[in-house]
Amino acid sequence: MSKVWFITGASRGFGREWAEAALERGDSVAGTARNPDDVVALAEQYPDTFLPIRLDVTDRDADFAAVQQAAERFGRLDVVVNNAGYGQFGMIEEISEREARAQLETNLFGALWVTQAALPIMREQRSGRIIQVSSIGGISAFPITGIYHASKWALEGFSQSLSQEVAGFGITVTLVEPGGFSTDWSGPSSSTSAEIDAYADVREARNASRAAASAGDPAATRGPILRIVDAEEPPLRVFFGSAPLGIAEKDYASRLETWRAWQPVAEEAHGS
Repeated sequence: MSKVWFITGASRGFGREWAEAALERGDSVAGTARNPDDVVALAEQYPDTFLPIRLDVTDRDADFAAVQQAAERFGRLDVVVNNAGYGQFGMIEEISEREARAQLETNLFGALWVTQAALPIMREQRSGRIIQVSSIGGISAFPITGIYHASKWALEGFSQSLSQEVAGFGITVTLVEPGGFSTDWSGPSSSTSAEIDAYADVREARNASRAAASAGDPAATRGPILRIVDAEEPPLRVFFGSAPLGIAEKDYASRLETWRAWQPVAEEAHGS
């Protein structure tokens, strides 16, 4: 049975690849973009099954209206993909209030509002799949992208709670956690703070590390996302790319070692 998708940020990157993958197999897609001209080719190629919607996900009222428009057009809502987002680069000391708020408004609140808009529809259907595009940066953290990590760690937290809240309604939640991919996340869609010279060495080391890493091909994720959407029991979390598992294993091993070493202090803090 064909599915109905609602995908934010459908003009490029993962959103575009997944929209095309869904449409090619006969599914219907409502794809949002800040500029609908960016998805006009999909609308022309799939006039009956692709609905282009102009949307800035930071606008809560517009998010609710867009989700409702998609449900009314196609009659139901099977898969919601919160993909819209960007990377804010800057040391924590460098981040301005405007930059911090803009990052959270898009990466966190945009996903929250779209999720809230979709839930009443999915609860009534007693079915639905919510795909949250997180990152390896949603469970680990690196220099220069601290406020980006804040947005993704928050997304991970509310999504794990959500998965427990909606399981009884037949709704599942999956956090997709990609490693480095050749998307606009760190390119034209990104933003960079004014630099403080004192952090030059930290910046140089981190940029060298990123440059040495192998970037994945977004097109290769088409099959994997369809497998997740079609799975009878999809995972709460899944990595995309070969690097994230090693990063996670090292990070979590270090956390456990530290927690165990300081457990006597933890027990002392508990009191009698």
